[in-house]
Formats: sequence, C-alpha cells, structure tokens
Amino acid sequence: MRKSVLISGQGLVISLLLSSAPAWAEITSCETIKDKVAAKLERKGVNNYSLQVVSSDTETKHRVVGSCEGGKKKIIYKKEKASGKTEE
Repeated sequence: MRKSVLISGQGLVISLLLSSAPAWAEITSCETIKDKVAAKLERKGVNNYSLQVVSSDTETKHRVVGSCEGGKKKIIYKKEKASGKTEE
C-alpha cells in the first residue's frame, strides 16, 4: 500500500511539473525562430518563399510554421513564384 501511494505521489508531481512547463519556457524572439525556420528550409533546398511575422489572431490561408513572443505572434510561410510574386 505504501509503495502505491509513493508512486501515485510521484505521478502527481510529474504531471504538475509538465503542465506548468510552458510557464518556464523562455519567450523566444520572432527573429530567432524565423532564422531557424529559414535555415531548415534552405537545408531542404526550398527556394522562392517568404516568412512573415504576424499577430497570432491574424487570419491567413498560408501555412503557419511557428509561433513566437509567448504565442502573441506567428510566422507564416508563403511560396512565391520565381519572379518574387506571392502565389495566391
């Protein structure tokens, strides 16, 4: 009986720690995340694209590839034609 209480107590502590993990997370700047996404796209050979930082409540039909500033903003990926115009 004592062992099961100890295990369930540890489970409670672990679940509490995991649920509060976002509060511990450092707020990452949008430029840092944008640079990481751009580097990953370049490693994969992706060309003719743009990354744009917008407010998290902005509606978009483009792919969201990241969030930053504690979820206040998001980064969207837009594929562009070779001439530099964004595809609609």
